[in-house]
Amino acid sequence: MSDNIPFELQVEIMKRLPVKPLIQFRSVSKSWKSMIDSSRFIADYSSHVQHLFVSYDNKVGPDVERKYVSILDNDSFPHHRVSPTLPPLVNNLKYPIIIGSSHGLLCLESIYHDGPFPGKEVAVIWNPSIRKAVAIVLSNLGVYLSATLLGFGVCGKTCDPKIVKIKHIGWRKDMESIPDSIPQVEVFTLSAGAWRTPYGNNLPRTSIRFRHSSVVIDGFLYWLVTERITVDGGLEDYNLIISFDITSEEFKEVNLPDSLAHLDHMKLSMSKLGESLVVIEGNAEAYSPVSVVWMMEDG
Repeated sequence: MSDNIPFELQVEIMKRLPVKPLIQFRSVSKSWKSMIDSSRFIADYSSHVQHLFVSYDNKVGPDVERKYVSILDNDSFPHHRVSPTLPPLVNNLKYPIIIGSSHGLLCLESIYHDGPFPGKEVAVIWNPSIRKAVAIVLSNLGVYLSATLLGFGVCGKTCDPKIVKIKHIGWRKDMESIPDSIPQVEVFTLSAGAWRTPYGNNLPRTSIRFRHSSVVIDGFLYWLVTERITVDGGLEDYNLIISFDITSEEFKEVNLPDSLAHLDHMKLSMSKLGESLVVIEGNAEAYSPVSVVWMMEDG
């Protein structure tokens, strides 16, 4: 690019380029490398080019190898696909699971079986576009009486990646014996590189059980949860949605329609459709399986 082109215009041009030349352009100058690696550019770039990221297991003899494929989400689907180069931090994960994706970044969780964190449970934030990854050690995950789940998203205001760690009640029936310290919530911000308590003080109640992985949409994390409440002297399960504002770090509750709130939680799942949150009600009557999709509108 000519030096006569304003830097701001250069940025707009590069937002519309494929990943491969962007990686090459990082070697052109320090200013370009700093810009392409910045959280702001990653967020803007991911809004222009959408990809579907798929992981699968490839069996090679007695071993199982985890593979990743990035597929361009446009009219060329599914022909335009790329197998990204895995950085060592990702390649050394043993049976990783994808916690979430946001602003072009992926968060994986697994046991690290080689390298600097042998045998430790870690979360890895990975940018496939520039082939960089950062590992975060997950400590105090809890055993027996509690379980731990993670959520991942990027703050829209600061472009700072965040991991939310929630220690909550697992499958124990006698909830009254669980100490008030559960659930415990911690937030990790990549800029600070440390865990801390969230800004908000309205943490989820101890009677709430998180049963599903999170969905991130428009600066919020959502979990489909179940609360055990007392009704007419007996216990009854009540389904609802817990949201987490990635910027303010406040938890809120979203009520479901009555037909879903009292349904068997095993028949419910949650997903993202476009930029909307949907709850899917699965029902199989005789030989005619039916799925009902509920979409949230305006929060």
